[in-house]
Amino acid sequence: MTEIERKFLVNSDEFKKQADKKKLIIQAYLNTHPERTIRIRINDDEAFITIKGKSSQNGLSRFEWEKEIPVSEARELLKICEPGKIEKYRYHVNIGDHTFEIDEFLDDNEGLVLAEIELEKEDEHFEKPAWLGAEVTGNLDYYNSKLIENPYKNWN
Repeated sequence: MTEIERKFLVNSDEFKKQADKKKLIIQAYLNTHPERTIRIRINDDEAFITIKGKSSQNGLSRFEWEKEIPVSEARELLKICEPGKIEKYRYHVNIGDHTFEIDEFLDDNEGLVLAEIELEKEDEHFEKPAWLGAEVTGNLDYYNSKLIENPYKNWN
């Protein structure tokens, strides 16, 4: 139940040519405590509740538990979430043995595009496509829960 993930800025739209999936995601948080977050997410016709623990010191890993729930229940839970939500398009791009999930943010976070890759171990090697920009793993500003508090449109 430990997630190992690295996060990067994306420096071009070239990833869209390689994407094999695109879906709309709407998510909000029941809890954004620094020690844990509880997220409700609707991905097109699927929904999930996810609990994430505090990140490791280097930001690469943290506890994650996720369970699929009915979309109707997720819609009801969204009504009692903390203020604010994230809306984004998520693209899946397979490169080598890995899948990059690229999030193109909408609304108050429009203009921000992030790529995430999940790994089996922290020092695992993976191919880095040309559209992959600077690494922002562990930078709290890029956590979805923080983008609700301080959206990308407010950054200098």
